[in-house]
Amino acid sequence: MKRIKVMTIFGTRPEAIKMAPLVKELEKREEFESIVCVTAQHREMLDQVLDLFNINPHYDLNIMKERQSLTGITTRVLEGLENIFKEAQPDIVLVHGDTTTTFAGSLAAFYNQIKIGHVEAGLRSFNKYFPFPEEMNRKLTGALSDLHFAPTKTAKENLLREGVNEEFIFVTGNTVIDAMETTVERKYVFETEELNSIDFKNKKVIMVTAHRRENWGQPLENICEALKKIALEFKDVEIIYLVHLNPAVKEVAYRVLADVERVHLLPPLDTKETHNLMDRSYMVVTDSGGLQEEAPHLGKPVLVLRDVTERPEAVKAGTAKIVGTETDNVYENIKRLLIDKDEYKKMANAINPYGDGRASERIADAILYYFGIYKKRPEDYKSF
Repeated sequence: MKRIKVMTIFGTRPEAIKMAPLVKELEKREEFESIVCVTAQHREMLDQVLDLFNINPHYDLNIMKERQSLTGITTRVLEGLENIFKEAQPDIVLVHGDTTTTFAGSLAAFYNQIKIGHVEAGLRSFNKYFPFPEEMNRKLTGALSDLHFAPTKTAKENLLREGVNEEFIFVTGNTVIDAMETTVERKYVFETEELNSIDFKNKKVIMVTAHRRENWGQPLENICEALKKIALEFKDVEIIYLVHLNPAVKEVAYRVLADVERVHLLPPLDTKETHNLMDRSYMVVTDSGGLQEEAPHLGKPVLVLRDVTERPEAVKAGTAKIVGTETDNVYENIKRLLIDKDEYKKMANAINPYGDGRASERIADAILYYFGIYKKRPEDYKSF
């Protein structure tokens, strides 16, 4: 039997975390020849995930440049994939989510008339500039794709409204939940020594990330001021802010928060450190899409530092709340979860709508069904 050549393409840490369990699932199955191509849109943070999951890429475009532009990323991916596709000749390319690597990778596959599978398809904020450029990256990738692996029923409904044929949409759950089945350890000892000195049992630890492009400038200033107010008011709180390496983020975070007691400014952690920090935290305050999915799996309330989210399932389920970026609103919502036990319990105990740890299996089954190896269509993940 001729094996199906499946090339996974990813370039950032969030993509890698979510594609890693799928790569491992493809490697296990004799029906597939798994080919991994990374763009290294993010270099150091990507490599951390590759090491964690023991993934050795067959191709590495290594495109990252200092202060890189969206145009530069797009063109380097397009040009780099041209020769790789000619050499590898994949039957299908899998891309993930909403990064510029995702869009450029799907466009390159389309130019070479290669089938495209979109993992985590169908998420929408319905505003093309929020998040920017992710919303349009995801929509354009969807327009180019042949197979759509929607994580939830809501994502599938978005695709159906856009005219995607239901036959090619598979509801799979989110692969990040698959990844977390292997990364979270109850007796984990942090490699980052500063984290081992924090009293997670007796302190309310707030894990923070804030780095999205639309939050650069005044919104990030507002967020940092809110965190500063919380740290000064609540002596039983420790704030751990994982500060993105981008200078537009670092400059603001360090200027506002560097000298504030009980605020820990740390560089981005590797995946295992991040997941275990999340597991021991009291709540998560973030503008990250991935953390909106990951934290509820661990029973952690999420305050979303955005005005819209393409992940409404978490809000509907009650695990997440959109709080925007105005200082007073961010402050008041954090404060409420710190002092209102009932509100905290309600969010912490809400059901996670994003998966059961078997998304990668469903995606692999769907590909085999699409290529006629499996005769029975795989059942959809039952989300709400």
